[in-house]
Amino acid sequence: MFYRTTIRDHIRIPPVLFGEPVLDALLKMIKEKYAGFISKELGVVVDVVKVNNNKEGIIIPGDGAAYYETDFEILNFKPEMHEVLMGRIRDIAEFGIFLNFGAMEGMVHISQAMDDYVQYNAKEKVVVGKETKRTLKVGDDCKAKVIAISFKDIANPKLGLTMRQKGLGKLDWSDEDLKKKAPKAEGKEASKKPAAKGESK
Repeated sequence: MFYRTTIRDHIRIPPVLFGEPVLDALLKMIKEKYAGFISKELGVVVDVVKVNNNKEGIIIPGDGAAYYETDFEILNFKPEMHEVLMGRIRDIAEFGIFLNFGAMEGMVHISQAMDDYVQYNAKEKVVVGKETKRTLKVGDDCKAKVIAISFKDIANPKLGLTMRQKGLGKLDWSDEDLKKKAPKAEGKEASKKPAAKGESK
């Protein structure tokens, strides 16, 4: 899920930026420090949205730079367990499907690709359902549910996903399921009214 989070930090402004407006210099240094930053608490920092600063900077002897205690807002993506995410298939391997969500990437194990026995075509990089004949290929837009989150390797967080449940998987599948459930209008008006007295048959 995407969040707007307020953070307070001491931001260092080097002397080379002293000629710029303070807020511009702060924004530049905050982005340099936080853009793409990953942690278990914040997830992935996508961008710095807004800088709020009303305090004077402090110059530390022997450094020469100015330090500002600054409040600023970031846009961060932090996945949650059982959250449903929209993504695009970036790659398919024999063991799983890699979905890209923009800020992060997750993997659907091949056994969780759909509610069907699946076969993987390595030549065309396509997953095919044995009974449903549904296919998954690179570039397909899909919905997947988060079933595992790991920040053990901070530089490379991992998401485990499933697409086996109803409403998940390739976006086209939802439309197909709705069409199957829609009642058929044809042939429904088969009941005949009995002829009234005096009517010729």
